[in-house]
Amino acid sequence: MKKKVYVLNGPNLNLLGQREPHIYGHQTLADVEAACRVVADNNGLTLEFRQTNAEYQMIDWLHEARLGAAGIVINPAAFTYHSVPILDALKMCECPIVEVHISNIHRREAEWRAHSIMTVAVTGMISGLGVHGYVLGLEHIAHLAKRVE
Repeated sequence: MKKKVYVLNGPNLNLLGQREPHIYGHQTLADVEAACRVVADNNGLTLEFRQTNAEYQMIDWLHEARLGAAGIVINPAAFTYHSVPILDALKMCECPIVEVHISNIHRREAEWRAHSIMTVAVTGMISGLGVHGYVLGLEHIAHLAKRVE
């Protein structure tokens, strides 16, 4: 049976490629999903790729993933800075979690954007490498999954 990995995306990422392309680039979320599917397929993983603008939906997906998933790659987007319920759901997960941000949140215009409350619950963070950060995060999860086989 293939191990399942979740790639979860928060608010406004459905508009990736259209929203502030000077910050987030021109690739769409469909492009990101296609790149992630290649990594998952090459590593014998099943991919659940999802996006939501609703906090409760992200929490439900984390509850679904918390037991048995090989790992989670999450771009919490605007949830990064304030969503204690998502943080609490992440803390319940028993798998590796990689937090991904397309832009370098530490170089953004507003000081509050430089602080992720999610970091206390994740294995690691990739920030500022564009959408390639998703691929790198997924490759790390695949590497960890192979170590526990």
